[in-house]
Amino acid sequence: MTTSENNQNSKTEMSFLEHLEELRWHLIRSTLAVLILAVVAFIAKDFIFNTVLFAPKEPDFITYKWFCNIAQYFGLDESVCVTEIPMRIQNRTMAGQFNTHIWTAITAGIIVAFPYILYELWKFIAPALKENEKKNSRGFIMIASILFFLGVVFGYYIISPLSINFLAHYRVSEEVFNDIDIGSYMGLVRTSALACGVVFELPIIIYILTKIGLVTPEALRNYRKFAIVGILLLAAIITPPDIASQVIVAIPILILYELSILISKVVLKKEKRKAKTA
Repeated sequence: MTTSENNQNSKTEMSFLEHLEELRWHLIRSTLAVLILAVVAFIAKDFIFNTVLFAPKEPDFITYKWFCNIAQYFGLDESVCVTEIPMRIQNRTMAGQFNTHIWTAITAGIIVAFPYILYELWKFIAPALKENEKKNSRGFIMIASILFFLGVVFGYYIISPLSINFLAHYRVSEEVFNDIDIGSYMGLVRTSALACGVVFELPIIIYILTKIGLVTPEALRNYRKFAIVGILLLAAIITPPDIASQVIVAIPILILYELSILISKVVLKKEKRKAKTA
């Protein structure tokens, strides 16, 4: 018996408490990675806040330029061009800026460390997988990380500026000016990025659910109309209440859903092929 086979057997024969101990170390290493990157983000305060997070509240943000150029190209109403965003960021509590700085740094640490967190998760579950399952799961970390980062970018460049622009212009009366608390502003940007990052993991989730037999492509097709309604509702919740914004957000999520159906179909075909071979 080879050394690798001995290691494999020793891992499969671990007790419940030993598994918990191993999980604890994976969690510790993941947490340390997040904390180290959070410290880096904490130190890079000027870049994180002034260059990245406060950029969507400026009229010259790239997203506003894109929509303005698209409107001009198609000869549409140029009212979509943003010339000003009537809002100011303020702090109303003694520890408000410090708390925002801390949580923003932690969020940045989680986003940047996401591939490593997936790697630690993979290291924990890999010993329980068969050799063919490991081969079929190659590229999992890369694909899941790419989808997550695409979601974060979508949330930052699409969801955040659309929401900020709408809410900054929305007034119940001209007597009220939008002095936005820093915690509220940062919460919107962080939530938009992280929520979209999670939503973009839909193909990976469908892949796993199909592998364990909880989802089939037929079921996904049958429930497509309900999924479309759910996606439109989600788009309505996380975007300003205008049709254009909701469509812009709903389209990539619908594409992800259709991609998930294709992934489920491919996985099921492979599983049936394996069953016939066995």
